[in-house]
Amino acid sequence: MTEATFPGPGSPMKDIRIIGTGAYVPERIVSNDEAGAPAAVDDAWITRKTAIRERRWAAPGQATSDLATAAARAAMKSAGITAEQLSMIVVATSTPDRPQPPTAAYVQRNLGAASTAAFDVNAVCSGTVFALSAVGSVVLRRGGYALVIGAETYSRILDPPDRRTVVLFGDGAGAMVLGPTTQGPVVRHVALHTFGALSDLIQVPAGGSRQPLDHAGLDAGLQYFAMDGREVRRFVVEQLPQLVKGFLHEAGVEATDISHFIPHQANGVMLDDVFADLALPRATMHRTVTHYGNTGAASIPITLDAAVREGAFRPGELVLLAGFGGGMAASFALVEWG
Repeated sequence: MTEATFPGPGSPMKDIRIIGTGAYVPERIVSNDEAGAPAAVDDAWITRKTAIRERRWAAPGQATSDLATAAARAAMKSAGITAEQLSMIVVATSTPDRPQPPTAAYVQRNLGAASTAAFDVNAVCSGTVFALSAVGSVVLRRGGYALVIGAETYSRILDPPDRRTVVLFGDGAGAMVLGPTTQGPVVRHVALHTFGALSDLIQVPAGGSRQPLDHAGLDAGLQYFAMDGREVRRFVVEQLPQLVKGFLHEAGVEATDISHFIPHQANGVMLDDVFADLALPRATMHRTVTHYGNTGAASIPITLDAAVREGAFRPGELVLLAGFGGGMAASFALVEWG
């Protein structure tokens, strides 16, 4: 299997700290029975297959930038900063408002952060850690504070009769404020992986330059999210344990040093199986998948913010963030809580 990593096998992120977190999910709660009805599956089937009981779907007038803006404001409030102090806004999303301009430009406008650089990152469910890595080196050079936001509105691209996908996904956004400060959790190490040979396992077939969306594509449902669930699960089960082991070795820590594990919230049943294989004997795995479903790039920052609000972390504890999904991609970040 061909693998590409950047930068190098792993990258140290000295002196970049998370000084605030925030999250936002839409008000509309969608039950398993509601989500599963068009696909002819019920609550019992969905719960058994996914451990998801409900998810949030955006209101008709809400777009990804709206969710991202709300999460960003919550993170900025947590960090105690204003929009004028931001030097960068990065939105990790695979469901942008439009193909262009970047969704981050709308977030910048919404926040009134006129002097910031703003751009999007699309690494699907691994996107937030990819964005975290991209921001770190720039913040060290430019100073100021950066917003890293994961935001998705998957409800817009789900095919209602497709039981493989429609029951899994929810909408939401999570955000982190990062800065070169001396207080707060420090991002110690990051690693990014892409397995492009498997890029067709997760896709939206039409709507890009390869296959522009036309009437024939609409009739064929090519505007919808599609996933080979069996092969995706195989990738995660076979690749994630060895990638995590390698990442911890590169970071200079042992599996027994990890106190908290925050994975991408892909599927609750799969997470339980994978966590057992990771052999992190002292770690607590944090989950939001039961109530929010799979929120793509938003799932890690949403779950991180939930753990922060619960007071789950103690100074000195190590937190492992793990993203995996379309691309196929995998990403890891080691955070030492401050």
